[in-house]
Amino acid sequence: MNAKVQITPEIVAEHGLSEDEYEIICDRLGRTPNINELGIFSVMWSEHCSYKSSRRHLGKLLTKGTRVIQGPGENAGVIDVDDGDVIIFKMESHNHPSYIEPYQGAATGVGGIMRDVFTMGARPIANMNALRFGDPDHWKTKTLVAGVVHGIGGYGNCVGVPTVGGETNFHAGYNGNILVNAMCVGLAKKNKVFYSAAKGVGNPLFYVGSKTGRDGIHGATMASAEFDDDSDVKRPTVQVGDPFTEKLLIEACLELMATDAIIAIQDMGAAGLTSSAIEMADKGGVGIRMNLDKVPQREPDMTPYEMMLSESQERMLMVLKPGKEKIAYKIFKKWDLDVAQIGKTTDTGRLVLTHNRKKVCDIPIAPLADDAPNLDRPYTKPVKRDILEHDVMFDPTKRGSDYNTALKTLLSSPDIASKRWIWEQYDRTVMGDTIDSSQSGGDAAIVRIHGTNKAVAISTDCTPRYCTADPFEGGKQAVAETWRNITCTGAQPIAITDCLNFGNPERPEIMGQFVYAINGINEACRALDYPVVSGNVSLYNETNGQAIPPTPAIGGVGLISDINKTATIGKAKAGDTLILIGETKGWLGASLYAHFVLGMDKPDSPIYAPPPVDLTAEKANGDYVRRLIRDRRVSAVHDLSDGGLAITAVEMAFANNMGVALSKNSEIPLYAWLFGEDQGRYLLCVDEYSVNPIISTAKSLGITAKAVGKIGGDRVQCGDAFDISLSDAHMIHEEWLPNYMAT
Repeated sequence: MNAKVQITPEIVAEHGLSEDEYEIICDRLGRTPNINELGIFSVMWSEHCSYKSSRRHLGKLLTKGTRVIQGPGENAGVIDVDDGDVIIFKMESHNHPSYIEPYQGAATGVGGIMRDVFTMGARPIANMNALRFGDPDHWKTKTLVAGVVHGIGGYGNCVGVPTVGGETNFHAGYNGNILVNAMCVGLAKKNKVFYSAAKGVGNPLFYVGSKTGRDGIHGATMASAEFDDDSDVKRPTVQVGDPFTEKLLIEACLELMATDAIIAIQDMGAAGLTSSAIEMADKGGVGIRMNLDKVPQREPDMTPYEMMLSESQERMLMVLKPGKEKIAYKIFKKWDLDVAQIGKTTDTGRLVLTHNRKKVCDIPIAPLADDAPNLDRPYTKPVKRDILEHDVMFDPTKRGSDYNTALKTLLSSPDIASKRWIWEQYDRTVMGDTIDSSQSGGDAAIVRIHGTNKAVAISTDCTPRYCTADPFEGGKQAVAETWRNITCTGAQPIAITDCLNFGNPERPEIMGQFVYAINGINEACRALDYPVVSGNVSLYNETNGQAIPPTPAIGGVGLISDINKTATIGKAKAGDTLILIGETKGWLGASLYAHFVLGMDKPDSPIYAPPPVDLTAEKANGDYVRRLIRDRRVSAVHDLSDGGLAITAVEMAFANNMGVALSKNSEIPLYAWLFGEDQGRYLLCVDEYSVNPIISTAKSLGITAKAVGKIGGDRVQCGDAFDISLSDAHMIHEEWLPNYMAT
């Protein structure tokens, strides 16, 4: 845009700013802004950058712990994993770009989250993702699935970082606004962690990486607005990624980090050069002066507005120690990357930009950062749902069907059906440290800390149908589910990152979903001593006023101190007894059985309360399971989640290529016993000599434990209720997605 553009109410509105916000900007400046300054304020005050609707509620979260080195506020969180090693990790959203341009949207989401991690000095060692697509019958869903999956694989595989796990859901609530949440985990040394505070005056400011183009302009603003029928016109705001350049950038940055030349470093993510410069200056308590003529440019005649708001990928900003400039030039030229000194830190507390020897921006840093709007939006308490009581007509045999059909229906449902078609497109073993991948059926991925006997367990989880029914319980459950999945490996859960995806916060009912989900997350984190160290908030996920289901995705990380004391789903032995840890009441509200067998997934179906999470029992049960794994008392472990006991047992059968025989329970109806989704439960495979000691010890600790079947043979069965060959069950489970994508 031309710097001489007259600022009108229409131009202010186009920048996503309200009349009140524009008045505040004029007041802070003591004058009207020029177009460059307006653009900078618009991106920095966007929801995506300022967190103006969420900051006051995020402040409730537990963010400190014995192993937490860096919590929220930096590019990523940092946790101590002993021996001078640290794990650096974060999850972020790339929802709007992925809906408009699925391949590039997903690819640049992967690239962006990796930069957040290696910016802090870590080598990325694992990627995860959490994907939500619309109804499989929706006309656009298949195209979006194909584009997103190819984008994730195309970028991650080329960079050479394994994609080791994730989750994929389908629901009509995402028809107009899919979710693509990407997580990256990196490894660094405790004494080599880098931060973004640009401390000191007169220090050189360096631009490194790719050249700046016109792609991604106003990406942060787009991510802070809901969609409508004209969303495709926003396609130019989607960035274009280059994974090969990202690989070079990783190696160059890590090489420079080894020289002690860097004072501060920040990736150019949302809002590009603007946000990186302002965040570094704000944290360091300095000002910045930049000569935009020095910025490497990919396209001719770029304006200051375009350069500052571009979100071109694979770019970093760093403040170096004086006298270290030649080292930076040498290293980045060696890796064939652009490098330029574009400015210096100052003592003014202001962002000053020059272009063609003219001053084109002069604004204070503070109003752009910590002093940005912090809104107290009104919210309403979510509706309290009724409990779905047991009913004789819930028995499939009373509905003109049978248990075989019910089991097959769930195995082939979009939420439970195998996602092999997706994860086989990802390189899961590159770098040689992936011990187990959660994509192939396990609860959490296990990645060795290179050159050691330690490993990290990683999981991403959320159950949107629980959050829709009760955001508070759904928030608790998402945290507990990652804690449970990590526990299944024998790892000690340490900390989480979050990616909070919701609709328009200006609507009190949506803001209520957000607030109560945060409250649930916080309660679970405190009860499980499982702090939040990083994260992302993604609001305005809706189209034409139709919001997505509330989706607070959680990414968890745990430590395995001895790789020889782990468990997975796939190490059972024929003849092992199945022990169920945790109480079963047969909870059916918001369950997949209710949705797909009882037909309660229709838009006009009543919504019932999801299973509650008893955090005291959750912690006791998980602590006991980890103790058994570390004592090598169990051969395989799987947590109970979607589909309840029956689906968990069958998934265990698939992983071990052996059948399973479940026993009945006379205390509750059979359908509730098999398909209820009570929380805090685990299924253990143990040898016959360990059954009684494990059950008796559990009871002495106040933990419910019960033998519920055997593993072995070639059929999956439960008395005379269901009896299917393992091969048929496996075929039903595997066929849905490839058949869907092939038609």
